[in-house]
Amino acid sequence: MERPNSSMVSVDVLTLRYSTAERQVEIAVSPRRTEPYLGRLSLPGVVLREGERLADAAERAALGKLGLHLRAQGQLTVFDEPSRDPRGATLSIAMWAVADSPADRSAFDKVQWFPLDELPELGFDHNFIISQCRPLLVERLWRNTDFTRALTGPSFPVSSAVAITKSLTGSSPDRGNLNRRLASVKGLGVSPRKVVLGRGRPGTLWEWEGA
Repeated sequence: MERPNSSMVSVDVLTLRYSTAERQVEIAVSPRRTEPYLGRLSLPGVVLREGERLADAAERAALGKLGLHLRAQGQLTVFDEPSRDPRGATLSIAMWAVADSPADRSAFDKVQWFPLDELPELGFDHNFIISQCRPLLVERLWRNTDFTRALTGPSFPVSSAVAITKSLTGSSPDRGNLNRRLASVKGLGVSPRKVVLGRGRPGTLWEWEGA
């Protein structure tokens, strides 16, 4: 039986990192190397291959478009506007990911990092995708262990927790509420070690089990 015409399915990846130097969460984009939107910064994305798992497609997109390996990834939501891609009807499965190490030095020529509030105009509907997915990232922070642990790393001071929360939500959290939230996260506890930032007194260091 002949298959009916159908929409393509793409996987677009919101690849994040927490920059300790800039004290903010940043998202990765890179210039497109083909039309449409040749040269325009865009999220890394690929067309899903027959039988390919979403996690594998996300890895392929990040490695091929950004030159980055991923520490963790997961699904966010689907965008199904028929005219979102000028090449034809294409569903976009949006994935979250946290970047790990670059595959090679050439990755630094491919990837550009931006705070969520300072994104330039991107190709396709990628600004819209990011704006719609941002609340979904906020929902996962301090609730989804895979997402949160990948973003924070094995241990982190309270100041980093504040900066990460502010980057994603757009506003500074209440310190008391944040500390209570951290204390409720499974697998996360106060380390016996302390951290010294600047000239202040040693501060609390949070640490994941098995770190």
